[in-house]
Order: sequence, then C-alpha cells, then structure tokens
Amino acid sequence: MDRIRIVGGAPLNGRIPISGAKNAALPLMIASLLTAETLTLENVPRLADVILLKRILGNHGAEVTVEGKRPSQDPFAGDTVRLTAGEIVDTTAPYDLVSKMRASFWVIGPLLARMGEAKVSLPGGCAIGTRPVDFFLTGLASLGASIEIEAGYVIAKAPAGGLVGGRVVFPKVSVGATHTVLMAAALARGETVIENAAREPEIVDLADCLVKMGAEIEGAGTSEIRVQGVSSLHAARHRVLPDRIETGTYAIAVAMAGGDVLLEGARYDLLESAFDVLVEAGAEVSTTNEGVRVARNGHGIGPVRVTTAPFPGFPTDLQAQLMALTAKAKGTSSITETIFENRFMHVQELARLGARIHLDGDTATIEGVEKLTGAPVMATDLRASVSLVIAGLAAEGETVVNRVYHLDRGFERLEAKLSQCGATIERVSD
Repeated sequence: MDRIRIVGGAPLNGRIPISGAKNAALPLMIASLLTAETLTLENVPRLADVILLKRILGNHGAEVTVEGKRPSQDPFAGDTVRLTAGEIVDTTAPYDLVSKMRASFWVIGPLLARMGEAKVSLPGGCAIGTRPVDFFLTGLASLGASIEIEAGYVIAKAPAGGLVGGRVVFPKVSVGATHTVLMAAALARGETVIENAAREPEIVDLADCLVKMGAEIEGAGTSEIRVQGVSSLHAARHRVLPDRIETGTYAIAVAMAGGDVLLEGARYDLLESAFDVLVEAGAEVSTTNEGVRVARNGHGIGPVRVTTAPFPGFPTDLQAQLMALTAKAKGTSSITETIFENRFMHVQELARLGARIHLDGDTATIEGVEKLTGAPVMATDLRASVSLVIAGLAAEGETVVNRVYHLDRGFERLEAKLSQCGATIERVSD
C-alpha cells in the first residue's frame, strides 16, 4: 500500500497548475446518461473517482473514451473525455460499484428521467457521517416518481408518460440532491421549481452544460432554480471549471509552509470566503491573468474563527486543511463544522504531530504551537489525508502519511505538484 513521505521545513515557491474540479466532473459525466448523443468534457482530472465512474457509466451502456494524449510539455493537463450513452442497457446501479463512491448514486436522476425507471444501491463513500438520501428521494417524488426501498436498493419509477415538473423544496441545502433533481427535471414535462437549491459553482457548471445540451434552466447559482423540461437533449462540448477545493488546499499549504506560489488557472471568485480567512491568518492573496497568487514570507500565522457553511460560505471540504494551518498559529483558533457530523477524524492524527486541539461537539478549539514534529500518521478520508500532508510540510523532521489511496480520489499527482515547488515529498510503495 502506498504512503507519502514528507520532510518538512522547506517553503513553497513556483507554480502549481489547478486541475479540473472533481466535484463538477462527476455530475457532468453522469449527465451524459440524459442523451443518446455524445457529451464531450474538457479538463477532466485523472482521479480514482473519475475512473470508477467511467466503470459505472459503462455498466449502464455508455461508451467512454479519452481524446488523444496529454502533451508531454504539460503533464498536468486535463483529459478530454467523450461519453456516449446511445442505448441504456441496464437501469440498475449495483452495490459493488455505488458503495465505493457516494456521487455515483446521482445516476438515479438521469436514468429515471430518460428510461422511466432506476434501481440504485444506497450509497457509500467517505466515512464522515450518514449523509442520508432522503432529500434526493423526496425531490424525485415531487416530480411524480414512485419510490421504494428494498434490500438496500432504491427502486424508482416514473409515471406513464414520464416525470412531471413540480415544486421541490429542500429543507436543508444539499449539493447532491440539487444535482440529481436538476438533471431529472431537464427531461420532465412542464416546469420544475427547486427551492433552497445549493448555490455551489459546481451546480452552475452542471446547469451551463445542460443548457448547451438543450435544457432550459434559469437561476442556477441562486437558491431558486427554474427548469422548463424538454423532450430530449443533444450533443455538447463543455470545459470543467477549475477545482476550488484543490485551489484552497494548495493556498493553505503555501500559508502553512511559507513561500510564494502562483496557482495557475485558479479562479478567485470561486473561493472568496476561504481567501478572506487566509488573509486574516497572515497570507497575501492576489489575482493575476494566469490565476491566483498566494504568499507568506516572514509573517507568522494568525488565529482565526471559522464556521463552515454552504457556498458562498467557508467550504467544509477545506475544514481539515485549515485546522492543520491553525495548529501553528500564534494564538487560539476555533472551527465549527455545520455540514457533516463526524468530520473531525483527522484531529487525533494531527495531535500525533504535536497539535493541541480540543473538541466540544461540532466545534474544535485549536491552541497554536510553536512547532510540529514529524511522525507516522494514518489518513481516514480524502480531506483528512491532505490535511496531514499540509501539516507535514511545516513539521520538523519526517512525516509518513499512510493509506493515501484516499488522496488519489481527489488530488491528481499531489506530490509532483508540491515537489516542483520545493517540497521534499515522495510516494513510497511497500
């Protein structure tokens, strides 16, 4: 099993190219099930979750191919992927595939809308809380679907004539449920209104792609989305937006280790709340024509108080990384997690490096220490694993992060991107 070995203490200087967003690429790939024609996606990252989703889509009959090869002069360039679901051969998404990645559950929306039925295993994914699918199911039911749960599977059927537009009111913001209902509504008869919709940039990216495919959508990026259903969608070409979580992760890494890095292709507008926190902590953040520049030279890290929130608030997917940063702040910080329960599993591993963190319910109080010391640590989920890498960059001595297969689900060639900026980091195989 692979591990990542880090020798801390070196500042980061140079350029890091930002990959396409995993959290946008996955729903965009799933949207290919809505049409028999080809959807071409540019800037798709090479990640374990993307590879798994290709298998899942193939199980439904989609043909997935990669256009050409990456240019040798740009080894971090995203892939161009062609997805053609000319004929849906199976409307069942089996447990052995869906249980490995939560987002694969979203196929229920396009399958139900296009084929009138779907049988999808209840999802798995990172162990960061229960994250029930109730909102997904009530949303689809609002479009006329009948829903049953049997032997661990959701069995959904559309009425004769297909799904019918309706009013969907989410009691709590849910990105996944918004993605799913938005895709289903694109082919439903009549108008669908989604209230309390997620506002994340990845929702906007999906809506933009669906519009290119012929959908009629207004309000994406606001809390109310209106969809006028159409009878069919067609071929389109779309570029995946840059990954704001990868952007924030490397920005925090620079703030942690010190240095000056240009995050190539990053968009400031996708992550303003996180950049505001980094500036408060002592980093310098500025925009350029090429991306976002982050620097921290000679200044200490200041304490911050942060509460995670749906977009445009501070992202829960950067909570663990920020906790690593505040472990070396000059003062006491607090982080309150409001999105997922059980998302503080990285705390005990950070403590192995010398961090002082006290948990009280959904709030972590971090007392900054002068130094962290390298140690062997264990990754528990995707974001926790990268927080340990960030801490290791600033720790004295050697840190070894075990179970890094979590990292490969969301970060493409992380060690290569960091090492080209001066970090002493390598992947080690047993």
